[in-house]
Amino acid sequence: MEQKNSGGPSLSQYFANDPPSFFDELANKESAGAPTQQPTNTAASNTRPNGASAAVNISDSTFNGGFQPTEYVHNPAELADTVSDEVRNFWAPVVVEPGIPPMLTMPGIHSPNDLPDIIADAVLKHLGEVELSQRKILGVNNVTQDERGLRSLIAAGCYRAAVNLTGRLLTIYGQGYGRTGQPAKHSPHSLQLWFTRLALLAKLGEYELLQAEAEPFDQLNRPDVYYEFYPEMHNGKTGSIACFSFRLLLAELPIYLGNPQQAMDRLSELFVITNDISKYYKHTDNEVAAEFWNKREIRVLHSFINCAIIMKKYNLIDDIIRDMILDRPELAKEERRALFSAWGRIYLQIGDIFGAEQKFAEARRLREINSAPDLRDLVDKGLITLAKNDFPEAFAIFQKALHLESGNTMILNNMGVCLLYAGKLKDAINLYERAINLNPQKSLNESLLVNLSTLYELESNNSKSKKLNLLRLISKYKPDLNISLEICLKLQAVS
Repeated sequence: MEQKNSGGPSLSQYFANDPPSFFDELANKESAGAPTQQPTNTAASNTRPNGASAAVNISDSTFNGGFQPTEYVHNPAELADTVSDEVRNFWAPVVVEPGIPPMLTMPGIHSPNDLPDIIADAVLKHLGEVELSQRKILGVNNVTQDERGLRSLIAAGCYRAAVNLTGRLLTIYGQGYGRTGQPAKHSPHSLQLWFTRLALLAKLGEYELLQAEAEPFDQLNRPDVYYEFYPEMHNGKTGSIACFSFRLLLAELPIYLGNPQQAMDRLSELFVITNDISKYYKHTDNEVAAEFWNKREIRVLHSFINCAIIMKKYNLIDDIIRDMILDRPELAKEERRALFSAWGRIYLQIGDIFGAEQKFAEARRLREINSAPDLRDLVDKGLITLAKNDFPEAFAIFQKALHLESGNTMILNNMGVCLLYAGKLKDAINLYERAINLNPQKSLNESLLVNLSTLYELESNNSKSKKLNLLRLISKYKPDLNISLEICLKLQAVS
């Protein structure tokens, strides 16, 4: 099966708009640590500067057409406490035909084994047991076996260990290993555990396990995931037991499995439902509920755009964004501005510099009068300049942007691209190495590591020692990575 990694999901998009719970830590950590515009690999840029080596792929993530929800949508979690459970869980239950046994949701853990620590495995393989003995991270056995322990693992970035703990907690619910296909009662807590587990598997790129464990949930359209199925347990409560973010994750799932068309079909269906619910609350003059569901509607459109980018359906993207800007007067000026900026970056992704400049100009017009250029303005200007092959000027612009948000790895990556294409390979390497030394926790991310490993190979045939030094730093500072270290550091060449 072809597997498509679209750059990895932002978990905060799944957790926004759900009721407050111990899972919020994951969303908060993702949002707080993310750059303003994180590079993605959803599509290669057609604006590669002239003369660039075909072996260098680092510019593929420079022109970012992806959308981060926090970029253009106020965090809907701000509204979570202002709406009732009835509004939040509103969803029409499946009609069960009399006399016909309903299909039930019967999930289970698919592997008896815990997910391994891939960094530890790589350290043992390439550096040996002595180096491995110096690696100190939280493991599943180092925390309490409950919600508090799960929260600790997520906060520490130990996502594989968090997955392993969800497996133990779901076993308590009778949904552990070997229980697939066995009837089980569902609760808000058990479904939140499943949602968190599947969202983490998506983040970690564990797509085979994700697909197997998500399959029993279908699209959460079976009667036993609604409160109405358990009237004696929930005292007349109605609606979906599963959170909306779970539905969004399942709709997006085919994207990660290399079938974006199926994801687009699912997202279309999800959009129609959220749009109908939003209209329903508008007609009942419940403005808060209507706004709440309108935010969910926009989140589905965000996912729809990401899917369309993968499929290179740029006309469709134009239509969606135009609808989001022109037909939604409730969008604030800053939200519109961010949309125009992201729209321009999509135009850059397809090589339309003129179209990108027009969108960036619209974004600038929405900036506060007499305000100085901010991070968004500078990054937009830097990307345009880079697309025009003016690498020294683009570097200078990104440098100004870096002063506004020091340590922003997206900006650092773009600065490295500028130096490389200006023929300053050693300067590009020094830039990345300096960023890692100044802030190893933040700078040792997948995109920067891939880029730096590529530059090491361009610099010398003897890149082995430098890559192994990177591995030592990763072992010291990173509890987890989202991709294989063999890919990230190109370690096949040094094994």
